[in-house]
Amino acid sequence: MSHEHHHHHTAPTQSLNGIFIFSIVLNVLFVLIEAGVGLWQNSLSLLSDAGHNLSDVFSLLLVLVAFRLAKVHSSDHFTYGYRKSTVLISLLNAVILLVAVGAIVIESIHKFGEPAEVNGIAVSWTAGAGILINGLTAIMLMRGQKNDLNVRGAFLHMLADTLVSAGVVVSGIVIYYTGWNIVDPIVSLIIAAVILISTWELLADSLRLAVDGIPEGISLKEIEHMLTEDEQVQEAHHIHIWAISTTETALTAHIVLDDLANWPQVSHELKHELAEHGISHATLEPETPDMRC
Repeated sequence: MSHEHHHHHTAPTQSLNGIFIFSIVLNVLFVLIEAGVGLWQNSLSLLSDAGHNLSDVFSLLLVLVAFRLAKVHSSDHFTYGYRKSTVLISLLNAVILLVAVGAIVIESIHKFGEPAEVNGIAVSWTAGAGILINGLTAIMLMRGQKNDLNVRGAFLHMLADTLVSAGVVVSGIVIYYTGWNIVDPIVSLIIAAVILISTWELLADSLRLAVDGIPEGISLKEIEHMLTEDEQVQEAHHIHIWAISTTETALTAHIVLDDLANWPQVSHELKHELAEHGISHATLEPETPDMRC
């Protein structure tokens, strides 16, 4: 049986917070430079990339907010604290990116009718700096993205930005040697496609968790089979699995036993197995066959 580890409870460390703060400062500086050069040289591909980078800065800020909300303790009104807000923030990040894609497509279509003169060399040098900055950010987020949907979203955005900047470099070189300014809006549409593809999985995962769907990497059939592997367990039913946050998964289930006297040992073993499958909060209700409801 394969064990998935995508949703283990891993609180963000101080170093991960530091990485996000450093990445935000670095990307804000680059957005200002890229937007300035884009306006100066009338380059839509640079402006669209700067707009996307700005949305990524906002996304990074939201992830920091999510980290903070995940630490809020439970209360009389919020028994899980604000952990579910991390899922909502992930969903918001995906929606913001979709809005950015729409804006880029609309402006690109407009530019096809009125292509503007672009300084290919200036565009290439600016986008080349973007490759270094976005690539560095992606590398710093690479390890943390394995355990948190929000961090994974930020990592995918930075990785997509690196590829997008590479595309802008190519367009700048083509424009410089051929004078084909129409390449600028074409690259912008490619940028929009890359963003859409990288955002789609994040959007799907966020929507699934927002409506209490089973997190990716966890199989209901596999969990049911695992719960009934113990020879003392006759059956497992009323199984419900959902995400408390982007890093924590909960389960409730009824476990049918021949003898309730064995329940303490069985319960301990089952919860250990569930933790191995990424389910950190398990509530198990024991039953005998005649109690089954």
